[in-house]
Amino acid sequence: MIFLKKNAKAIFVIIGTIIGAGFASGQEIYSFFNIYGENGILGLMLSSILLGIIIYSVLKKVSYHNITSYGELLEKCNIPKGISSILQIIINIFLLLSFYIMVAGFTAYFKQEFGLDTMLVTITLLIFCYITFMGNIKGLAKVNTIIAPILVLLIISLGIKTNTMYTLQNVDIEKIEISFDWIIRAISYASYNSILLIPILIELREYTKQKEKRVGIISASIFFIMAITIYLIMFKVENIANIELPLVYIASRFGGASKFIYGIVVSMAIYTTMISAGYGFLQNCTKDAKKYKTLAIIICLTAIPICYISFSKLVNLTYPIFGILGLLQLIWLLRKID
Repeated sequence: MIFLKKNAKAIFVIIGTIIGAGFASGQEIYSFFNIYGENGILGLMLSSILLGIIIYSVLKKVSYHNITSYGELLEKCNIPKGISSILQIIINIFLLLSFYIMVAGFTAYFKQEFGLDTMLVTITLLIFCYITFMGNIKGLAKVNTIIAPILVLLIISLGIKTNTMYTLQNVDIEKIEISFDWIIRAISYASYNSILLIPILIELREYTKQKEKRVGIISASIFFIMAITIYLIMFKVENIANIELPLVYIASRFGGASKFIYGIVVSMAIYTTMISAGYGFLQNCTKDAKKYKTLAIIICLTAIPICYISFSKLVNLTYPIFGILGLLQLIWLLRKID
């Protein structure tokens, strides 16, 4: 039972890390998969499989070699020192940008839906982030153990309400074809998610020992169920390309209650990924508790001006770029460690 509880915590942290503002709002799924129509289904399958492989591979390496940091992981993968240094810089920039993007997404939602003051929302949010950071990985696990299951249930319930099974049955299979474009896009999606995931996976070693394959399969399966649900909800819905939070827009069609409930989903998703990104950055960049605390204050304060930048622009500009850069990391990390 203890192992099962630990595995569940690890899975919830992984899911909470992947499901951020871009995912839960529909912005990521639309940009990476819906734009390819029916081919997006194959893209989601490919991304889910790759994420499962990444999760299992990293957890197995971390456990077998007793790895405690991202630098150690790169060293064990026999990555040349120069490339290792570049990768660590890329990872840390991405983690910090992801933290900032989640802040922008959170404030975008509350400004769009409730007209709340951007500064007030941002400061309140960052105070809660700082408190969670002070709890380290156990604090992260506690938050995700509560929020992640709720996110899964709410997204699936919206899928049921929008009759996604009927949508799936009416997908034109003849339009599905192998294409270089959607394959690269799917790989890019998995690779940029791996940048955010890997520092967290290293910290989860105590929760996943000897159960790495189980954690990888279950995590990837839950991700696919949620992603395909969101994909089907938006399938053939017109005029959502320029909407900041497309799923909130779709949910609003079912009345105030649905809109409010899905707004909670987006808020929770933003928070779980935000704290995962921020925590990963802090772990990579600090060696002692005092520096950790100081840097936590700095990243929270510097996030304030970012909240005034368009959320959708941040997602569409930065994520594909880091997805391509993340491919270099995957090529090395998925190799056998000598």
